[in-house]
Amino acid sequence: MEMIAKKRSNVETIEKPMEFTIPSSAYLHIPFCRRRCFYCDFPISVVGDTLNGNNSGTIAHYVNVLCQEIRLTPSFGQPLKTIFFGGGTPSLLSVSQLSQVLQTLDQQFGTVAGAEISMEVDPGTFDFEQLVGYRSTGINRVSLGVQAFQPELLSVCGRTHSVEDVYAAVNVIHQADIENFSLDLISGLPHQTIAHWQTSLEKAIALNPKHLSTYDLTIEPMTPFGKHYHPGATPLPTDETAAEMYRMARQILTSNGYEHYEISNYAQAGYQCQHNRVYWENRSFYGFGMGATSYLQGDRVSRPRKTREYFEWVNQKVKNDCLEPNVPSSSEILLDTLMVGLRLTEGLSISSLIKQFGKPQFQKIWACLQPYQKMGWVEVLGGQNQPVQIDFQVIDQGRLRFTDPEGFLFSNVMLVRLFEALEEQNEP
Repeated sequence: MEMIAKKRSNVETIEKPMEFTIPSSAYLHIPFCRRRCFYCDFPISVVGDTLNGNNSGTIAHYVNVLCQEIRLTPSFGQPLKTIFFGGGTPSLLSVSQLSQVLQTLDQQFGTVAGAEISMEVDPGTFDFEQLVGYRSTGINRVSLGVQAFQPELLSVCGRTHSVEDVYAAVNVIHQADIENFSLDLISGLPHQTIAHWQTSLEKAIALNPKHLSTYDLTIEPMTPFGKHYHPGATPLPTDETAAEMYRMARQILTSNGYEHYEISNYAQAGYQCQHNRVYWENRSFYGFGMGATSYLQGDRVSRPRKTREYFEWVNQKVKNDCLEPNVPSSSEILLDTLMVGLRLTEGLSISSLIKQFGKPQFQKIWACLQPYQKMGWVEVLGGQNQPVQIDFQVIDQGRLRFTDPEGFLFSNVMLVRLFEALEEQNEP
C-alpha cells in the first residue's frame, strides 16, 4: 500500500541534525488499469480491455520514462531489501518490461539476495506463462485484488473480474509455485451485509493465502462513489455495522492462525509484508512513477498524478534536479512517526520516542492520550507485553499502542487530537 504525502504545517525547524535511515526499499507505481473502479482515486491511466504491455506504445513509453527516473536518482549506498510494484494494475506489464525495471533498479542501487519483491495483480489480467515469467525476473510475492466474493458487489464496485476469475487466479499462483501471496478485501461496500462479509472472509481463508488485507471503504469526493453515496447513509452499511465488520474480521482471521499485526493487515507466521513495514516504521524509501511518493532524509516528495505532467517532471529533472530537499521540522517527523507507527499492533517504543524527541515531548503526547487509556483505547505494554497503568510521569520503557480492536476502530479520533495538541504547542 503506497503512503500518501501529508500536508506540511508551519512548525519549528530542527535545532540539531536528525538521524534518518538509509533507504533500502523502492516503490514503483504502474498506473495502468482496464478501467477505473468506482471507489478509486489513485493516479491511474485507463487503457481498456485490449491493451497491455505487449501491444501498447503508451505503456512501453511509460516504462522507459520510469527507468529514466530511476537512473537519475542517486543511491544512498545501501542495496534494496524490498521492492513493491503497485498501481494501477502492474500485471498489465509484459515480462520483459518488468525485467527492464528490475534490472534498472539493480544497476542503480543493487538488490540483496532474497529481497522481498512484491507485485499487485488483478484476477483476469495474467496467465500461468506470464506469472512464471514474473517469477523468473525476481517476483516472489503477489497481492491479489479480490475485494469481494459476491458477483453483485464486484459489479457495484466496477471491478472487471468475476468470482470465477478469483479462483482461476489463485490456481495459477499455486501452479506458478508462488507461496507468498496476499488477498485484498474491502468492507463497508454499498449493499454489503454482515453475511456477505463473513462469507468473503471464510472463502478467502479457504484459499490459504499467507497474508490478508481488509480495508474499510473510504468515500473519496471525486470518485463515482463520492458522487452517489454519503458516509453512513443507505445503501452503505451504518457506522455500527462497519465496526461490527472490523471486529468480525479480527475474530475470524486470528482464530484461523492469522496474526493481526497492523490495523488492516493479517499474516501467517513469518509472512508480514516487509515492504509495508518500512512505511509503518517511518523508514526511508525511494518512490518512482506517476503519483508515487518518496521519503528521503525526512522529506516526502510526491510526483505529479497525471501522465503528461509526470513525463515533464522527469524531463525537468534531466535538466535540473527538481528534488531539492526541504528541511523537515522535528514536529513533522514526530507526527509522521505517530501516524504510521500507531497503526502497528506492537505500537511504538517509548524509549525510542524519548531518545528521538525528548521526554517533555512524550509527556505531552501521553497527557493527550491518557483520557483514552481510561476508555480502553490506548495502553502501555510493560516488559512482559502486559498492559500497565501509568500516571502523568510516564515510564521510560515499554511500548505505547492502540488497543485491538477498539483502539484501532477509534484511531482517527485519537490521532486528530494528537495532531491538534502538537500543533497548538507550536503556534506563536
